[in-house]
Amino acid sequence: QVQLVESGGGLVQAGGSLRLSCAASRRTFATYAMGWFRQAPGKERDFVAAISWRGGSTSYADSVKGRFTISRDNAKNTVYLQMNSLKPEDTAVYYCAAGRSLAVITTGPEYWGQGTQVTVSS
Repeated sequence: QVQLVESGGGLVQAGGSLRLSCAASRRTFATYAMGWFRQAPGKERDFVAAISWRGGSTSYADSVKGRFTISRDNAKNTVYLQMNSLKPEDTAVYYCAAGRSLAVITTGPEYWGQGTQVTVSS
């Protein structure tokens, strides 16, 4: 059973930083690509970032490139999203996701976390 649990969300002023964490179940995590999505009220869930299962490849949405960094520590079964220079438009519920590959992450992850709220004030 693959379980994904996000943490690290909260309230931050524009220009500030947050680091999200996603703790995953063992075994599957080490061979799965991981990613982050976000969903603002009244909008669809959008892709944010993804990382390959070995960590050698990453992908970012244009809106966060240069500001957000995704990383993973397979020994800890954890994926991170470091968010810097936050903007009010980054406000959303952020979801951790897992899939077979980067392509699977971007088109339809197999597993989802329950989400963590990130609110950026102006």
